[in-house]
Amino acid sequence: MFNQNRVLRRVAAVASISLLTGCGMVSSSAGADRPIVVGTTSAPSTLDPAGSWDGSWELFRNIYQTLLAYPNGAITPQPDAAKSCAFTDSGNRTYRCELRSGLKFTDGDTLDARAVKYSIDRIRAINAPSGPAGLLGSLDRVQTLGDHEVLFHLNKADATFPLVLATPAMSIVDPDDYPARSLRKEESVHSSGPYTLKSYEDGRQAELVRNDRYHGFADRQNDAVTIRYFHDSATMVAALRSGAIDVTYRGLAASDIVALQSYRTSDLQLIDGTGININYLVFNPKAPWVRIPAVRKAVAQIVDRPAIAFKVYQGTVDPLYSMVPAGLTGHTASYFDAYGDPSTSKARKILADAGITRRVPLTFWYTTDRYGSETAKEFKDLKRQLDRSGLFAITLKSRPWKTYVAGYQRGEYPVFGRGWSPDFPDADNFIDPFVGDHNTLGTPYSSPVITGKLLPESRAESDRGAAVGDFEEAQQILVDDARLIPLWQGRQYIAASDGISGGEQALDPSTIMMMWELHRKVSW
Repeated sequence: MFNQNRVLRRVAAVASISLLTGCGMVSSSAGADRPIVVGTTSAPSTLDPAGSWDGSWELFRNIYQTLLAYPNGAITPQPDAAKSCAFTDSGNRTYRCELRSGLKFTDGDTLDARAVKYSIDRIRAINAPSGPAGLLGSLDRVQTLGDHEVLFHLNKADATFPLVLATPAMSIVDPDDYPARSLRKEESVHSSGPYTLKSYEDGRQAELVRNDRYHGFADRQNDAVTIRYFHDSATMVAALRSGAIDVTYRGLAASDIVALQSYRTSDLQLIDGTGININYLVFNPKAPWVRIPAVRKAVAQIVDRPAIAFKVYQGTVDPLYSMVPAGLTGHTASYFDAYGDPSTSKARKILADAGITRRVPLTFWYTTDRYGSETAKEFKDLKRQLDRSGLFAITLKSRPWKTYVAGYQRGEYPVFGRGWSPDFPDADNFIDPFVGDHNTLGTPYSSPVITGKLLPESRAESDRGAAVGDFEEAQQILVDDARLIPLWQGRQYIAASDGISGGEQALDPSTIMMMWELHRKVSW
């Protein structure tokens, strides 16, 4: 077991390990340089924003436009396609946006208030199973006033609504090119973002070039970016080392990160920054044994997060003691407060007090191709921890992501692993998606106090700091129920050739890469 004091001292600074040698360097201005090639293991599932609530957002942020977004350094959404946005009432139920003048899609069509209303309405009309309609639960209707004004009428107070509008899910599409009640099937895009999608090969490559019609906040530092999609970290890092790509982001395995940290030459740099993606266990209360709270709490009492973070992930993630990650307003270490250090004796007492004296058989499920190559190692270590206690007998099973999702949605798994990258950087988005009859877990989680009182109260607060008490109480309920057990919090890693600048500025608060911040260096 690791020293908890060491673990709880998180390092939030962004650092680069590159060692610069040779001639002095200055940043190049945006110009006619060759495309910057970015590698990632997160390929889009669709090119239509109405059909995606996943990693496709990475591409969307760079080719589509939203009313609000996050300029470099911003921690709250700022206008992009909008000229200004604000609540017009004290109850946070009417939100008004005024559009910039002269907005155009790449094909020359006008982007106006009608296009905004059309884009939001079609998300709800299509209601794709994998789409983002669930983010619009507080929206009653969209109203246009002339060509440049949009009113969003909400059915309840929701101070997080601007954060929703800033997600790439709310990308604005051309009404003449995107069907109102079905997803667009063509592998082409009509958009208004910083880049035009010049070409696209599904699962292989996306070529982005500067969109000369773009009118928004992005100050583009390059003229073109090519995104290459890889199936694994090792192949991607090999491409970086060979010079076939310039930058890597998303999907770096822990072993590759550690290798890059020790690969101290002037050729590569590794940027290590704070992240807010999390990994956790889900318990299905309909399953035998799992329905007993004492069983779930005994597991929570034994799990050794530092062992996972430092042995399995080699220190490239941080142990997490709450579903709300460190760095967000409202974060607590509620699981550490409740359980302290891992303890077999305490877990044995929890079970004994519930009349359980035999070894509890549980099956843990994980996906083989979603959260990185260390996932299998992580679950083997969880099995080792729980089996070694003498209180549990753990069986491990796994499936590829597509069939894995179908399995947990059907309630097939007693205990299963999930990861979560936020829709927006607010504590609300680490509580609300997991509770209620229809949630992202596929396993109903009734918590009337959270859904009926705490979340509505928190959303009435435009000052998110004023909602801290509600978030703390909600996190304590999650601890008491032990339906979800947080395991670790990720970091953001960008590996790049030494000739690339802008990596530190390229990540917005929701950890999506803004490709326009990347640029090449030139000699004095």
